[in-house]
Amino acid sequence: MSKTILVVDDSASLRQVVSISLRGAGYEVIEACDGKDALTKLKGKIHLVISDVNMPNMDGITFVKELKKLSSYKFTPVIMLTTESQESKKAEGQAAGAKAWVVKPFQPATMLAAVGKLILP
Repeated sequence: MSKTILVVDDSASLRQVVSISLRGAGYEVIEACDGKDALTKLKGKIHLVISDVNMPNMDGITFVKELKKLSSYKFTPVIMLTTESQESKKAEGQAAGAKAWVVKPFQPATMLAAVGKLILP
């Protein structure tokens, strides 16, 4: 059974690039355009979340905090995929529950390596 990854980003083109890479590696992908949209798509088992930080309606760090309040997703690993590279933002993301931080622009191989470390077969 393939693993399901939720990709949350307000950029449709970035969601598409990430989704193509993930699907090519054999993952199921659910896409959301911001944190609020992502919270509505939490149905069934999500094995990993990849989220942007800066988004309208609900930013990525707020989304991760909300996600971690839900018992079903308390231990779901989160990768922040963002242009933010400041240590203070990384610390904020880590405090919210993010397990990895990948800075855009990124190489799909780098992102897939991070995914592989956080999703056990």
